[in-house]
Amino acid sequence: MKRSEVNQAIRFSMEILDKIQFYLPDFAYWRIDEWKKRKGEWENVKDVMQGWDVTDFGSGDFAHIGATLFTIRNGNLTRPEIGVPYCEKVIIFNDNEKQVIPLHFHKNKTEDIINRGNGILEIELFHSDEDGNPDLHREVEFFMDGIRHRVRAGEIISIHPGNSITLKPGIYHRFGAKKGAGALVAGEVSKVNDDNLDNVFAEKQNRFTQILEDEKAEWPLVNEYNNL
Repeated sequence: MKRSEVNQAIRFSMEILDKIQFYLPDFAYWRIDEWKKRKGEWENVKDVMQGWDVTDFGSGDFAHIGATLFTIRNGNLTRPEIGVPYCEKVIIFNDNEKQVIPLHFHKNKTEDIINRGNGILEIELFHSDEDGNPDLHREVEFFMDGIRHRVRAGEIISIHPGNSITLKPGIYHRFGAKKGAGALVAGEVSKVNDDNLDNVFAEKQNRFTQILEDEKAEWPLVNEYNNL
């Protein structure tokens, strides 16, 4: 991705969040100079990877594969004394090209994916088979806000504002915004999140994006704090 795309994605996300009156912690709005000036105050933020994450998963096609995420709170699996024992994120999808997070599952993390508003969330589910691949035939049973559901493998599930789905470890999922229904603000509430160790993708992906610096960064990403 280009840095100009990253900057624009964050600006777009701030506009959509403001539209639905979903507000982030103060440090979400700090520009690079503010981060540098306040160095020494945000070590905990760095160590639990709170902050902005704009990724196309190495696809080079952010319009279709990727999203803008902000980790509001989190812990650290190897350092339980810092942070909190849970995670909360907000995820923003542009619906113009049906932007999605690619098919993956988590080895340890249970999570709720929530439609926070402004669009319709679409999600597909698959069991993982004995070899760790998506099972294209087995039906998937799951809960949405405590209500039991069952669907065919890969069937598109639509989740409207205020509703959520619970995803257990080992369940492959791909999700994003329904095209043309509005830019989506999704939420995630889960166990502690570790993007470096807990994600298993159906196809090889780069979790964090390599960035071409075509303009100055306006906000740092969670994997860039050491560069400040």
